Amino acid sequence: MARLTSRFWVDAYLARLRLADIPAFVVAHGDDTGGAVLVKLNTLDGQCVLFQRSFDLMSDTRVWATLAEGAEADVDAAIARQRGFDPDVWVIEVEDRAGRHLLDEPGLT
Repeated sequence: MARLTSRFWVDAYLARLRLADIPAFVVAHGDDTGGAVLVKLNTLDGQCVLFQRSFDLMSDTRVWATLAEGAEADVDAAIARQRGFDPDVWVIEVEDRAGRHLLDEPGLT
């Protein structure tokens, strides 16, 4: 199966968020073709959740898994660690008080 480039996926994700009136922006620009993508959901109350795409062996599908959650400073530290060993990683920050991120919608896995 052909894979989308990271840049194409990020652009499509940001467009989908814009259509839902959910603010989001690129915090770190990774490798355009194969960089991993992290999504930081900021609920604007000091709490955040960091998602990364992983492979679920049980269902044989890609899923968005929680990498870190809690205080924003703790989540930012987790992002810094990830970027420390993978400088090609993308980081997208989504800001939504209701906690919407759309990662569970069809087409975003």
